[in-house]
Amino acid sequence: MRQLLSSPVKMPLSGIENQIYQNALKYISEISLNLMAVKVENRPQDFLDWCIELNQLCEHGVNRNLLDEHQFRPLKKLQEILQQAISFGQLKMTRVTPWPMFAGFIEQSSELQSLEERLRLLAYIEQLNSQNLADMNEADRLAYAGKHTSAHSPEQYDFDVEWFASTKAAKTFHRLLAEYPSLFDQALAHIPLEGDITIADYNGFVSAYQRIFNEHGEGDKAPLAPATRLLAMRRPDQFVALTNSKMDSYSQAFAISKLNNQGFDTYWHELIASIRVSPWFSQPLAQGENEERLVKYRALFLDLFLFAKEDQAEQSNYLRMKNKPKKAASIPRAMKRSKESAAQIVDKAIEAEGMPEYLVNNRSSIISSVEQGKSVTQVIGLMKTIFGE
Repeated sequence: MRQLLSSPVKMPLSGIENQIYQNALKYISEISLNLMAVKVENRPQDFLDWCIELNQLCEHGVNRNLLDEHQFRPLKKLQEILQQAISFGQLKMTRVTPWPMFAGFIEQSSELQSLEERLRLLAYIEQLNSQNLADMNEADRLAYAGKHTSAHSPEQYDFDVEWFASTKAAKTFHRLLAEYPSLFDQALAHIPLEGDITIADYNGFVSAYQRIFNEHGEGDKAPLAPATRLLAMRRPDQFVALTNSKMDSYSQAFAISKLNNQGFDTYWHELIASIRVSPWFSQPLAQGENEERLVKYRALFLDLFLFAKEDQAEQSNYLRMKNKPKKAASIPRAMKRSKESAAQIVDKAIEAEGMPEYLVNNRSSIISSVEQGKSVTQVIGLMKTIFGE
């Protein structure tokens, strides 16, 4: 163990890596005797693998029964430093990684990172991109924006809507999204659904997004993190989704200015610009159907290079709801129809009536009435009375 702990001294560390090592040593000294009791079999020769190995030994090798009460905190802090270092190291690696290695890393960590569940989320979002936010039901709109609620039943949403970036803490953002969804649609309209995205496209989005907060935010500034979630859902091949906790890892790994929640310029001019010149991004030479799936989401999949705890997959909101013990049977409550299901019912009824012009012209009103609980037959019957049919 002594050899392992001192081995980074002989490694060619960068400035950031040396800082990480020095910070780790502060906490290693407080639990050194406990660490010395751990058997070491692997002695990595590079800093990323050293962090991975030492984190594994802290997690599974240290006998917590022998720790004094005051030693639990330094052990936890040491692991936090190592885990952040792993995120930094794995993201930094992508700056020179060709596509085969990029795709191979994702496939290798697919179970740990819930790849299939994430792909189901992105497939669902891809369908939603044919609609406006203003036309989506609330559950779909929140799925797009990254906020899980009890409305996301595992039967309909077989994925955690908060994968890649949760926005549940962005209260002003969600208030404005609920009250002014059409304004967010106007902002997203600047970003084309396919083809190149220019600085003019991005600036158009940012200006419109910030205007929503300037005019309706009651003093709160427009935050970057939720904006990147919207951008990444619209174009996952071009944008990466950020949260406040991920910004330092991306800033350090790509050697850019420190990102913050107002750093719209840094996000585009430094982070996205750096991603675009990475080999895996500029030359995505996909081999086979599995890799083709990854290509169209490739920028967003940088998220899978961040450190993941061994139980991360189990913390999925989808799995937690799915596996939640069912309560005792109770009187069922009527379920409110979603806009999508109501629209389907109304369209079928209008078609059955022979598509009369007065029903087609009042389609939106009929859908609204059906969503409020009225039967489509009742509403169309009322329309017939009004229009003398």
